[in-house]
Amino acid sequence: MVTVNIGMLHYILDHVYGAFVHRTKITPPFFSRGWGGTKLELLERLISQLFPEVEGQNWPPSLIQPIWRTVWETQNACLREGVFRTPCDEQLLSALPPESHNARVAFLVPKDVPPQMMACVVHLAGTGDHTFERRLRLGGPLLKQNIATMVLESPFYGQRRPMLQRGAKLLCVSDLLLLGRATIEEARSLLYWLDSEAGFGKMGVCGLSMGGVHAAMVGSLHPTPVATLPFLSPHSAVVAFCEGILKHATAWEALREDLAAKEAAMTLEEVRERMRNVLSLTDVTRFPIPKNPNAIIFVAATDDGYIPKHSVLELQKAWPGSEVRWVTGGHVSSFLLHNNEFRKAIVDGLNRLEWKESSL
Repeated sequence: MVTVNIGMLHYILDHVYGAFVHRTKITPPFFSRGWGGTKLELLERLISQLFPEVEGQNWPPSLIQPIWRTVWETQNACLREGVFRTPCDEQLLSALPPESHNARVAFLVPKDVPPQMMACVVHLAGTGDHTFERRLRLGGPLLKQNIATMVLESPFYGQRRPMLQRGAKLLCVSDLLLLGRATIEEARSLLYWLDSEAGFGKMGVCGLSMGGVHAAMVGSLHPTPVATLPFLSPHSAVVAFCEGILKHATAWEALREDLAAKEAAMTLEEVRERMRNVLSLTDVTRFPIPKNPNAIIFVAATDDGYIPKHSVLELQKAWPGSEVRWVTGGHVSSFLLHNNEFRKAIVDGLNRLEWKESSL
C-alpha cells in the first residue's frame, strides 16, 4: 500500500500552479520596466515615515464622501457600489497613474438592522484579484450574523489598472510600494467613514495573501481598535518575491540592467539583495502593534509554497496577544477550500472587540 503525503501534494500544487502562471511566457514578469527611478526614492521616504520610531505616524484618516449607486436589493440585503477620489496626498497622487486616482468599492449590507448593531469588514485584494466577486462571496454568508462587507478595488487593479500593465504584473518595483501605500490610505479612510458617517458599531479589515499584508498594516496604523485578519499572508513582500514562488515571476535581468544604467554593474545576487532592502519597507513586524492585539487572527496554511511557516510565526511573535490558526493545505488549495475558516476568523475577531460609539 502506498501512503501519500497530502501536505506534499498541496505544496506541489502551489509549485505546479506557479510554474504554469509565472514561468511560462503567458504573461510578462513582474517589474519588467525596472525599479521606478525617482518614484521609488519618494516611496521609500514616505513608507519609512510609518514606522514607530518616527513621531506622528498615527495621523488621522482623511474623510471621504463616496458617491453611491444601488446594484441590487432584496428583502434582506443591499449591494451598492461607490466611487471616491483617493485620499492620498499630492505627492502620492502625482506618483499614482491617472487610472488609479478614483477608488471603487462594493458595499454589501444587511437591511433593517441599525448600523450601531452591525459590524463591517473591509476586504483588501490579493495578488491578481481584480474584481469584487470573490470577496463578496467570502463576505456574503456573514450577512446573517449582521456583518457587512466592503470590498476595495486596489490601485493598479481592475478599472484602476494602468493602460500598459498586463494583468497583475506591476511594471516597476515602485508600483508595488505605491499600491500598498495608497491601499493603506484608502482603507483607513473607509474605516473612518464606516465609523463616523455610517455609524457601524464595530469594524475589521481582512485580506488574502498580499491583501493580508495590507490588512495587517491598516490594522496597525488605524487610530482605533479594529479586528485585523490577515489570511495566507507573509510578514513581508520580501518573502513572496525573494523566497517564494514569485521569485520565478520577477524580471531580475531587467532590474539588473536598470541598475547598471544608473549606478554600476551588479551580479544577480546583488540585485536580489537590493530588492530585499527595498521590500524590507513592507515588513509588517516593523509597524506599530495594533490597538487591540487580541482581535488579530492570522489564518495560515500548513504546506504553503508561497508563504513559509517562519514568516507567519514572525508576525505572531512581533504582535503578542495575536492568534495563528492553521488550515491544512497549500496556498492555492486553501484559497479555494477554506473560506469557512476565514469567515470564522472574521466572526471571532469581531467578537473580541467592544461595541462602541465613534471616538475619532
